[in-house]
Amino acid sequence: MAGVTRVKIKESAEELHELLRKQKTAKGKERIQALYLLKIGQVKTIQDLAVVLGRGSATVQRWLKTYAESGITSLLSRKKGSGRPPIINTDAQEQLLKELEEPQGFKSYEEIRTWLKAVEGVEVSYKVVHDTVRYRMKAKLKVPRAVGIKYQEEAESEFKKNCLNT
Repeated sequence: MAGVTRVKIKESAEELHELLRKQKTAKGKERIQALYLLKIGQVKTIQDLAVVLGRGSATVQRWLKTYAESGITSLLSRKKGSGRPPIINTDAQEQLLKELEEPQGFKSYEEIRTWLKAVEGVEVSYKVVHDTVRYRMKAKLKVPRAVGIKYQEEAESEFKKNCLNT
């Protein structure tokens, strides 16, 4: 009969059912479910399995081939995409974090840009610096609050001494 699988599933139906319950990702559940349905005999062919799972038969066949060659662990392994490397590398980010922790810190993101260009030799846009510092490194700039021209520190301390806290 065409489409009948010749994959021998080593795990028992109970083991597969337990694994199915423990899966946290949809990808893992789907793949274990495929093995489980074949093991208990609910489906006989790859075509039927593909229909039940709502996947293409080529996809299901690829899963079964992976299982047959490498076992259940490789079937469930997640491959992380390489992606594009960050413009500001990790060494530069560590140096920047140390500089941000200093008491004087940086007053602006533009100042960070010039520092990166001078020290690390990395030329990046304002947006990249802002996103990296603010959202990836979760750091803030050391910018003091603006003080008025007429501000007198002595007058403030005198007021605090004489003020009744009621």
